[in-house]
Amino acid sequence: MRLDDLRRSGNIEDRRGIGGRSFALGGGGLLVVLLLSWLLGANPLALLEQVGAGDGTAAVTEGGATGSPEEERTKDMVAKVLGATEDVWRQEFQKRGAEYREPRLVLFSGAVQSACGNAQSAMGPFYCPGDEKVYLDMTFFRDLSEGLGATGDFAQAYVIAHEVGHHVQNLLGISDKVQAMRGQMSEREYNQVSVRMELQADFFAGLWARHADEMRRILEQGDIEEALNAASSIGDDRLQHRSQGHIVPDAFTHGTSEQRVRWFRRGYETGDMSQGDTFSATNL
Repeated sequence: MRLDDLRRSGNIEDRRGIGGRSFALGGGGLLVVLLLSWLLGANPLALLEQVGAGDGTAAVTEGGATGSPEEERTKDMVAKVLGATEDVWRQEFQKRGAEYREPRLVLFSGAVQSACGNAQSAMGPFYCPGDEKVYLDMTFFRDLSEGLGATGDFAQAYVIAHEVGHHVQNLLGISDKVQAMRGQMSEREYNQVSVRMELQADFFAGLWARHADEMRRILEQGDIEEALNAASSIGDDRLQHRSQGHIVPDAFTHGTSEQRVRWFRRGYETGDMSQGDTFSATNL
């Protein structure tokens, strides 16, 4: 994946190493800043700007240190991919006569507090419509590569683009409609709706890949194959077979490997949002 010409998004909120708490949030964070300013003899307003009111791109970890060089390279990639999603979706929303509201992406380690509740790294990356933020523990990328065999930077870009796809669904009102269905159907029926929701996010990830490449020529040979391999690696059927040795289709919430690959590919090949209505599709 070619990253050199991509701008870094300013919508990165780095909470690594601070127990899921952001200095920009709550009285406890303010107390820490005031204490640091007293110990260091620094201007508390300047510190607040650095850790909370700025663009959020400073990597603050335990003790105020930055992460490892590998983590910082990954963070740089994440910021550039997020910037590329902003450029593409701003253009797509303009085509529809609408304005794209950019999400923030929260980097965390171990656990994190979101508007959707507490979350652990084991849950994997997720999007919270309550605060319009994508949450990512970058150790997931290691698990994706070493545990599931989905290697490459574009496999990682696919993960980010998929979660941003959920943000697009939120802005379009799709998330609210799906959530409203939850109390009106059985768990099995809602799982089927959830599958359609996830497959549409895969479609949006593919659409993003196409338009980002048209804008900035980001793709290199093998990148799309990396994304398809990642989509296949996290299909419900493959993950269930890996964890429990058998498959329970009624428990699927994200779609099979084949379905996830097919909808990503459809988004990439068509580049047309109107082709991504998974909710009306008779054949997923």
